[in-house]
This record gives sequence, C-alpha cells and structure tokens, in this order.
Amino acid sequence: MVWPPQVLTSSRPHDWFLWLDRTARPGWQNMSLDMSLHARAARTGHCFLRFYTWNPSCLSFGRHEPALRRYDRDRITTLGIDTVRRPTGGRAVWHAAELTYSVTAPEAAMGSLSEAYQLIHRTIAGALRALGAPVELAPSRRGVPVDAGACFAAAAGGEVVLEASKVVGSAQLRHGGALLQHGSLLLDDDQSVVRDITIGPAESPDVRPLSTILGRRAGWEEVAEAIRDAAAPWGGHWEGFGDEETLLAEAESFATRFRDPAWTWQR
Repeated sequence: MVWPPQVLTSSRPHDWFLWLDRTARPGWQNMSLDMSLHARAARTGHCFLRFYTWNPSCLSFGRHEPALRRYDRDRITTLGIDTVRRPTGGRAVWHAAELTYSVTAPEAAMGSLSEAYQLIHRTIAGALRALGAPVELAPSRRGVPVDAGACFAAAAGGEVVLEASKVVGSAQLRHGGALLQHGSLLLDDDQSVVRDITIGPAESPDVRPLSTILGRRAGWEEVAEAIRDAAAPWGGHWEGFGDEETLLAEAESFATRFRDPAWTWQR
C-alpha cells in the first residue's frame, strides 16, 4: 500500500502522525517521550503512533506495582540492570528483544478505555496474523491484579495471545483528556530476567516470542510496518513524524521524574 494514506473515511477524523523511532533509547527517555506525546495529544488534538526500542535493555515496573516487595533491588544493582517505572499501570516487563509501541491520542479519538484497548489489540492481532502468527484476543474477564507477578505471566481480557501464551503486554493511562497506551511485543525473548530477580518463588510463564511462533526471525522493521499498515483504517489524515528535535526538548520536562530512583522505587 502507499504510505502514508492521504485521506481515509472514518468516524474518527483526527490527524495521525507515525514515528518509526529507530534510535534505541534508555528507559527514562522512552517514558519521557511517550509522556511528551501524551501532552501534545491533549494540547493539539493530534494522534501519534510510535514504535521504538531500548538501549540499554531495561526492566520497567507498572506505575502502581509493589516493586520493592516483589523484586530484589540489590540483585538488580549487582547485575547492572537498568530500571524505570512507567507512567501507565500493569506489571514488570523486561525490554530487550522486542518491539515497543505507543499510541497517544485525545480520548475522543479512540473511545472509552475498553474500546481503545480492544481497537489497538485487534489491530496488532490483525498485523501478526498477516505475518503468519495465528494469534487471537483473550476472552473478556476481570483484569489481573497488579501484584500478581510479571506482565507476561498472565493475560487480561482483550490482550493478544496464542492459546495460553501472552504475546503482547500493554497498559494505558488517561489524563487531561488524552490517553497513552504503550506495550511490548516480544520478538525473541522469554522474560526469564523478571523471574530471576523476583523475590521468593516465581512463575515460569509459557512465553512464546514471535520468532518461535513464526518459526523464523521477525525483524523490528517488518513487524512495525505490518502494524502500521493495519492501523491505517483508524482514519483521519496520516503523516510521518518530523519534529523529533522539538519533542526531545519537550521531553526534558519529564526526564527528571523518570531518571529519579525515588520515582522508580517509590513502592
């Protein structure tokens, strides 16, 4: 297909900006950039789809997760593992061989929390099926408690799964009339790092990364482009994101929080 599509018929006629962020960034900067995009969405009414990765690999905690009780901070320090606390909820994720996405938009562009969650996950599932992965959405049920262990240990209703295995872990924030949903799609990782730094007994979830599902290596670029194409029917006018330097400057206002161990280890 031709990208970006110029005009699409939709009940959500908002302007969308696509950012394939090919610069691998530390956790604090990735979170700062997502929050800056959230602030832009609230301020301008624009919508943003960003794909990114992490350097160094990073362990992220959900905003309300009891990390001090669940994870061995001394061992994390000894191993030299980078950490960050996300502005969204959910549970711990090891960000290494993966594709991370973020969607930031006015709430009106995506509907209710559950509507947005379903729309984004249906889109990702459609993209993965187009690549050959027979994924589906988990049946609706109550959410997983925040202290229930690692993110990929269990799927909540509506998440992308293959049989009992969670394929994509996502979390959403709503504030000031805008939403941020970001998530991790495992390309080639089993999340064993999370198990290894957990205090006490830890589950060994049946994690199947995309490379295992497909029987071949699926690259970051290939998967990002598949989701990009699947997202086109979200509607409105799509453009490439071309304001990286300004956004990086804006992100500095959030950087202090996400670099601060007091924020990361607040609970």
